[in-house]
Amino acid sequence: MRKVYHRIIQMAGNVITIEADNVSYNELAEVHSASGVSLAQVIRLQDEKVFLQVFAGSRGISTGDQVRFLGRAMQVSSSENMLGRIFNGRGIPRDGRPDVNDKLIEIGGPSVNPAKRIIPKNMIRTGIPMIDVFNTLVESQKIPIFSIAGESYNALLARIALQAEVDVIILGGMGLKYDDYLYFRNTLEEKGALSRSVMFIHTASDPVVECLLVPDMSLALAEAYALEGKRVLVLLTDMTNFADAMKEIAITMEQIPSNRGYPGDLYSQLASRYEKAVDFDSAGSITILTVTTMPGDDVTHPIPDNTGYITEGQFYLRGGRIEPFGSLSRLKQNVNSNTRSDHRSIMDTMIRLYADYKETMEKQSMGFQMSKWDHKLLKYGKLFESRMMDLSVNIPLEEALDLGWKTLAECFEPAESGIKTELLNQYWPK
Repeated sequence: MRKVYHRIIQMAGNVITIEADNVSYNELAEVHSASGVSLAQVIRLQDEKVFLQVFAGSRGISTGDQVRFLGRAMQVSSSENMLGRIFNGRGIPRDGRPDVNDKLIEIGGPSVNPAKRIIPKNMIRTGIPMIDVFNTLVESQKIPIFSIAGESYNALLARIALQAEVDVIILGGMGLKYDDYLYFRNTLEEKGALSRSVMFIHTASDPVVECLLVPDMSLALAEAYALEGKRVLVLLTDMTNFADAMKEIAITMEQIPSNRGYPGDLYSQLASRYEKAVDFDSAGSITILTVTTMPGDDVTHPIPDNTGYITEGQFYLRGGRIEPFGSLSRLKQNVNSNTRSDHRSIMDTMIRLYADYKETMEKQSMGFQMSKWDHKLLKYGKLFESRMMDLSVNIPLEEALDLGWKTLAECFEPAESGIKTELLNQYWPK
């Protein structure tokens, strides 16, 4: 029988403080007030003081109300019945359908034992040339999309959710505008992908603590499915909202701030989520693709800066395109030598020539005389941007490689490409 406490000693925003013993971090509690029963979560322990974040807010709660601890952390169902469903950050259905209460598991557990991991070796196809050809997404990879507010990163995530060759998509939305939530829901439903998806959605009007629960809910369910042998892709947007929620709660509890006001454990909090990415040696896998919006387009901001130390590359989304410079998949060499024999050569050659095109553009803007080679590069650069960088292009990897060869052949002679003769003989368009 759990103890019931009748005295709240402090209230700050939506955080209440009581004195209690035998309580653990992240444990749930019920707050019984005149307005009903509210759920709360332990977010800090200090001597005998216990700080709880009330999910629905502290309005209507008085210092004499009852607090009863439940003896467990937040749980989520790992049932197959979760597929096709939409929930909020606490796992409460948003779709008007019944709760799913079977096969409950606790969220926020430790990352996988390294002994159970294997070296990533499988490609996840997306149909997007700038990913599949140039920065291949690898099963069990953890990689962010660096962007700025207002970019089409949610549209990119939705397209990846529709086209990625995986078994299950788990979408975690944090601080979403309601329009963005409806966009995800309607897109997945209309294209028939909702049946293999689970969505945990926190909107900007929801309690801030629910924002912190979304990644843990998503990743706990992903791990349960992966252990059953499924290939799971977790899409999280936006990790900047997650970090800002941490910052807001830390300020409420009067914690000493670190860089730009963020809590000192920002790195650890981000790493504990990203490190859930895994390829099990005898089961499935978890791949994590997130969005990190950079305030002021500043990559040195604490959120993208800490993220870069944890993850295995990044995609830069600017002007509705994935930039070829700066974007990097550190695991692509594990798979793109096993796709087609020309993959590495096409990737290297086309990026090298596009870099030359950028230099030629600078020369042209400064009024320098253009050589015959410069004109070839100008033609090539425009074709590269329309055929490879445009996110509306949707073709399989093999077609993208063939299109790369076609683009080179339309602009250059075979010898000008710098590609090995054996590959030219095999793939250069006749």
